[in-house]
Amino acid sequence: MNEEQELAERIVKRMMKQDAFSQWLGIEVLKISPGACVLRMTVRAEMDNGFNVTHGGITYSVADSALAFASNSHGIHAMSIETSISHTKPVKAGDVLTATAEEKSRSNRIAVYHVDVVNAEGVKVALFKGMVFRNGKPWEV
Repeated sequence: MNEEQELAERIVKRMMKQDAFSQWLGIEVLKISPGACVLRMTVRAEMDNGFNVTHGGITYSVADSALAFASNSHGIHAMSIETSISHTKPVKAGDVLTATAEEKSRSNRIAVYHVDVVNAEGVKVALFKGMVFRNGKPWEV
């Protein structure tokens, strides 16, 4: 394993340990690499809205966590400054969601990521785009 990969894994492990919300969501980190991340979670009934469809904030949240982990994986603190999501298919309790974040561009200060959220059948249920500000402060891990 190379040094960048080890750093990415240490950072995400530390972030996840301190991230009560991602823990509440039941997020599992499947894969992390510099600039990329794959997460999985199972939707619970308490995450549904009044229409018996999963609240859009749930798919947004798993995508946002994938953005956070992927964008910080290079070893520099990064925080979102702009995000958007398109909900393309309904999600229901019991669905297993996988969020895959991929870096599209990165400079010293700004980076852009796309996150696809799919269900267990591989159907895209949400498309997320996030831009982060990289403040130059290195992670201490």
